[in-house]
Order: sequence, then structure tokens, then C-alpha cells
Amino acid sequence: MGLSSVEAINAKEMDYRSLSSSEHQQPPYMHKVGVPPKQNLFDEFKTTVKETLFSDDPLRPFKDQPRSRKFILGLQAVFPILDWGKSYNVSKFRGDVIAGLTIASLCIPQDIGYAKLANLAPQYGLYSSFVPPLVYSFMGSSRDIAIGPVAVVSLLLGSLLSSEIDPTTNPIEYRRLAFTATFFAGITQATLGILRLGFLIDFLSHAAIVGFMGGAAITIALQQLKGFLGIKKFTKETDIISVMKSVCRSAQHGWNWPTILIGAIFLTFLLFAKYAGKKNKKLFWIPAIAPLISVILSTFLVYITHAEKQGVEIVRHIEKGINPPSVKEIYFTGDYLLKGLRIGIVAGMIALTEAVAIGRSFAAKKDYQLDGNKEMVALGTMNVVGSMTSCYVTTGSFSRSAVNYMAGCQTAVSNIVMSIVVVLTLLFITPLFEYTPNAILSAIIISAVIGLVDYEATILIWKIDKFDFVACMGAFFGVVFASVEIGLIIAVSISFAKILLQVTRPRTALLGKIPRTNVYRNIQQYPEATQVPGVLIVRVDSAIYFSNSNYMRERQDIISSIFNRNLYDVFQFSTENMN
Repeated sequence: MGLSSVEAINAKEMDYRSLSSSEHQQPPYMHKVGVPPKQNLFDEFKTTVKETLFSDDPLRPFKDQPRSRKFILGLQAVFPILDWGKSYNVSKFRGDVIAGLTIASLCIPQDIGYAKLANLAPQYGLYSSFVPPLVYSFMGSSRDIAIGPVAVVSLLLGSLLSSEIDPTTNPIEYRRLAFTATFFAGITQATLGILRLGFLIDFLSHAAIVGFMGGAAITIALQQLKGFLGIKKFTKETDIISVMKSVCRSAQHGWNWPTILIGAIFLTFLLFAKYAGKKNKKLFWIPAIAPLISVILSTFLVYITHAEKQGVEIVRHIEKGINPPSVKEIYFTGDYLLKGLRIGIVAGMIALTEAVAIGRSFAAKKDYQLDGNKEMVALGTMNVVGSMTSCYVTTGSFSRSAVNYMAGCQTAVSNIVMSIVVVLTLLFITPLFEYTPNAILSAIIISAVIGLVDYEATILIWKIDKFDFVACMGAFFGVVFASVEIGLIIAVSISFAKILLQVTRPRTALLGKIPRTNVYRNIQQYPEATQVPGVLIVRVDSAIYFSNSNYMRERQDIISSIFNRNLYDVFQFSTENMN
């Protein structure tokens, strides 16, 4: 009942020979422990790898099945749509069509703006909402996630790529490097899923992600001041100090007041629409269609007033037609191969973290199981295919997924509906976006990223764990005051530091019995818990092994001094009493 984990540390040091002959006798409640059969080195290694990486035994459903059945099960494992598609009906299709049309109205203006964040032409944002969502619809296991470009990954990709190639002076090479990074981002994601190494993304703590996302949101919003204020010359740096210096230098002669007026009016409209959607869940469609309405109205306004002649920057030409192939543009050799690999791994991990977090959140709301490894393979495959069809890194979008969920989506078919709408836009409607002002795209992005600043989660983190709060703030200030890459490095470093501290310096707690129960809890958390007379129960919140054994010995000495007794005597006393 009352043996502590601390006793395990001294088990090998106890000199049982000093005990009396009566104490050598085995207590009646103890049983002989069996010894596992001895294995050779290869079998032992194989068993360890299997238990670590394949504990769920993915091949179990295929055992004792005929060959034809194995083939069908294999197809269903790779393409889950073949499994749930058997029960698909008209009612589900109706919900998916409504949800698909709703998220399409949101994604089209966002895609154009996010492509500019990545320093790519607007059509590449639309391309990225066509092929990847189609691939995911057949291979993904989430019913609610909406696929496409997202603000954080677009900014990260644009920042990393522009540090290697100037997108203004050398746009072709820049685009090729973007496709190369997308290819390796997909390879990274798919490899993690195939090797079942998805647990690696869990090393980036939730607190670090909250801080990183909040800092990225501030950085993205600051970058939009160029289009929102109509500034011609703007810094290429992303930190807040450089951006504010650039804004202040251009204040006297660089701002365009018609641009500011357009941006301010429609930003107010977008924020009001978002507020209305939050106040009344039934009005979720208002913030969903507000960006498209803003684009239509602002484009029409610029067209009839010829505001571009007054210095209002517009989108101008967007290429018409569906995705051209880009396999030959990917760097498989040369100096840019390793650069694309490095950028792709970083972007792929961040995109994967965001998608898995979103998928798990909505799966929990609808009470269904999300296969993390299948998700990684699906996300990786769609990015590999996307890199070959003129797309850049895509993942699950939180804003679109939330709209998709509230619009009543039933399956991943909503992504197919969205893709069809994007294709029709590429084929017939892109010329209409020629007069769309850049200010409205900036306003759409600002309104979209505001939700990434989760101050409520930050306050909760502060109340629960101060070290987690340090990780959150470190990631936030690293992104805001340095760069996205520095913030990411800080987030990962602090997360790993916390893991190492928890392993090498585990917490210990004295346990007491809750009155009128057989439950034992931490006496500091449960004041009513009472300690059992003559028994000291200590809980160690970690496995005990070489990295923390010395620390636990020190903790033993401290606890012993508090109770003015030797721990071994206490344990021995409690054992005798239990006889």
C-alpha cells in the first residue's frame, strides 16, 4: 500500500545480510517474479523497435485474411475515402456542398493575399487550393479540416526563401526554390508518418506554439502596413523595430490616403462581421463571406473611380488557367538542393504541427478518432504532388476549418467542392481581380491573423506553469523582435530544455489518503488528505534511471531530514505493519 518509488533507488544498496534470519524469509504476500525468455541481440532489438514505433501493430487487420481482402483493406488504409464512402448519402452531400461553397468564398481572397506573403504571384495561392485539397480528400482521415495556404507558413516560407534568393530581381529561381522546399516539406511529413515518428512534433510544447503563433500574427499584421498605408519603399526585415522605422520614415511623403481610406473602411467591416459571427453562432456565414464581399465591392469601387491613377496599388494581372506542371522546376541537384531541403524540413514541421493540432481539436468535438500517422502521410503526399503542380506548402487552416465545421461539413468532400470552385475561378474569373486593391488584401490578412493572438491561453499558461510561460514569451518575443526563424529556434530550444529538466529533476509529492476513500493524493493539492501514521508515501513524477538517480538520492535525504528518520527504516516499519 505504501511503498514509495524512492525505495527503488536504494534497492541495490540495501544489505539484507545484516538483517536477522527471520527477515530473510519471504513475506507471505510476495510472489516470485518471472523472467522473460532470453533473446539474441537481433531479436531483442527488433522487439524494442516494434514496441516503440509499431505498438499499435498496423498489420493486425491483414492477418488471417484472403489475398483479395488484403488488397481491399490495403486500398482503404491508403485511401480512407473508400471506407467511409460506402455509407455516403445525399444528406451528407448537402452539408458538404454548403460547407465547401462557404469556405471557397473565404479561401479565394485569402489565397491571393497569402501568396503575396510568400512573395509569389497571386495565382500560386489559388493553385495551392486546388490540387492539395483534392489529394487530401482521398487520403486524409479528418472530416473537418480545410486544406490550403495559411498565413504563418506563408510568412515563414517567404522569409526563409528571400534570405537565399531575391524574389524581385530573380523571381524564376525564387519560384523554383519554393517548389523545391515544398517537395521536401512533403517528403518530411510523409516520412514521419510512414516511420510512425509523429511523436517528434509533440516535442514542440503547446505553450511554445501559442507564443510562436502570436508572434507570427503580430509580424504578419505589421508586414501588411505596406499595402494598408500604400507605402512604396518598405523594409525587407520582419522585426518590429525595422518595420516601425520604415513606417515612420515614409510618414511624410510615402503614405497614400485613398489607400488608407479603402483599407480602414473594409477592415472595420471585416472586424464587425467577425464580431457578429462570434456573438451568434448561427451567423457564422457572415465572417465567412465578408472577405469575398469586400473584394467585390473594393474592386468595383476602384474600377469605377480609377483610383489606381491616384496611387492606389492594385493586384493587376492574374494568370488564367489551371495549375501548370512544375516537376522540371524542382532542384534535384546543385547548390539550391540542400537549401530547399533545409527550408522544406522547417516549413514542413510547422505545417504538420498546425494541421495535426487542428485535426485533433475538431475530432474531439465530433468524437471520432484521428489517425495521426495517416494524417502525416496524407499531408506529405499532397505537398509532394503540389510541388509538381505549381503549389507551395499547404496545410490545415484554422479559420477555414472552423468555418467548415460550423457550416455543417460531414466529410472531406467539402474540400473537393472548394477545389471545384477554385478551378472555376482560375478558368473564368481571375481577370475580374485585376483592379482589386492591395489594401483590401492587407485588411483581409490582418483580420484573419488577429485570432492567432490567444491572450486567454497565455494567461492560463501563466497560472498553470511559469516555465511554460517563459517558453511562450520566448517564442513570442523572438519572432516579434528578431525573425520567424529565431523565434522558432527559441521555441524549440526552450521546449527541449523543459523536457530535460522534467526528466533530470522530476517532481516529488507526499501523498495522503482522502477521507472515506482508498484514494491517495498530493497533500499540498488536497488539504483534507491525511498521511497514514507510520507510513511515508512519496510519488515521483518520472521514471527513475541514471539521469535523475543522484537527484532522487538528494531528495531522499531532504525528506528523511524533514521526518528525522531514515527512509529505509520508515519503509521497513510500514512493511512490518502490513504483515
